Amino acid sequence: MMTNLFSSFDPSTPMLSLNWLSLMIIMIIIPSWFWLIPSRLNLMWIKLTIYLHKEFKILTNSKGGTIMFISLFLTIMINNFMGLFPYIFTSTSHMSITLSLALPLWMTFMIFGWTNNTKHMFAHLVPQGTPMILMPFMVCIETISNIIRPGTLAIRLSANMIAGHLLLTLLGNAGNIMTTYSINILIITQMILLILEMAVSIIQSYVFAILSTLYSSEVN
Repeated sequence: MMTNLFSSFDPSTPMLSLNWLSLMIIMIIIPSWFWLIPSRLNLMWIKLTIYLHKEFKILTNSKGGTIMFISLFLTIMINNFMGLFPYIFTSTSHMSITLSLALPLWMTFMIFGWTNNTKHMFAHLVPQGTPMILMPFMVCIETISNIIRPGTLAIRLSANMIAGHLLLTLLGNAGNIMTTYSINILIITQMILLILEMAVSIIQSYVFAILSTLYSSEVN
């Protein structure tokens, strides 16, 4: 029984803490024939990676640098989808996971940019056409907006995952006190919300990957 509404997002359990195994459970679900023979699932996977490669190639201006962002997108999307199954822990609803993805990426971009393109990074702090009197304020604003980037990436992903799951949990808990007619409406509403959550799972992973590519393109 849940002690409170947020206990479904608690990574620890009273007896055995195996919740974080949901990060690797996809490796058990994907059958071995997926990797061996051409199949519809394999074809869909290839089409998706080709589409993502074309999208990210435009933003990164490189042909070989897209593999990292494609892997990032697929990792987040799979973990988002796994959280929609009953009794499977949603790992991407925790800041410890989302920050573990966003912070190393941002740090890598910053170290690379300030080491190899120092003048370019300084030029980013002052937008073109800024009056002289506003330059110190613009430097402060741009610096703060740059520092909070990994936090906004992590919070956006985890907040969207938590919001949909909480809404589904709230509606599910209300089923005990409803009439038969109301339960039918509730089931239809939850089905619609579940489809919406599937869309959010794809959209949020895409947004995370796209913003990461945009941040990487700024340091080149």
